[in-house]
Amino acid sequence: MNIIDEIGILALSTRLQRLSESLRKDGALIYKSFDIDFEPKWFPVIYTLHIKEKLSVVEIANEIGYSHPSTISLLKELEKLKIISSKKDKADERKRLIVLTPKGKELVEKMQPVWTIMKDTLGEIANNENNLLKAIEEAEQKLAKQGFFQRASDLKS
Repeated sequence: MNIIDEIGILALSTRLQRLSESLRKDGALIYKSFDIDFEPKWFPVIYTLHIKEKLSVVEIANEIGYSHPSTISLLKELEKLKIISSKKDKADERKRLIVLTPKGKELVEKMQPVWTIMKDTLGEIANNENNLLKAIEEAEQKLAKQGFFQRASDLKS
């Protein structure tokens, strides 16, 4: 056991980051084992476009819960790889609509069986006595009502 494990809740962010990195690293290995050239960081955008088909940058950012700049950075990367493309919205010229390209749709086709395996495996990992996903959802709901900083500020005063 290391110091981060020993200090418990104070290292919550560090532990979540460690867990996330571990899942992301192994996720990349899983894709590679299926001969799929895919970065796990692309998943939220690609999956969202797979389900919703055509969205603006702001809509994608809202759907995946990322900041606008982070979303734009991911979109630029995916557009460079020709996995997504954008076109002006006919209804609103200022708005760009993002869609999966044929290459992007082909990638999704290859990944769907892998997603099923990943979903089953992650379900087994998360389904423990204190169900990880439920615990994360509860924490996210609390933070949506009042953020970490505000809660800490209230305790300080």
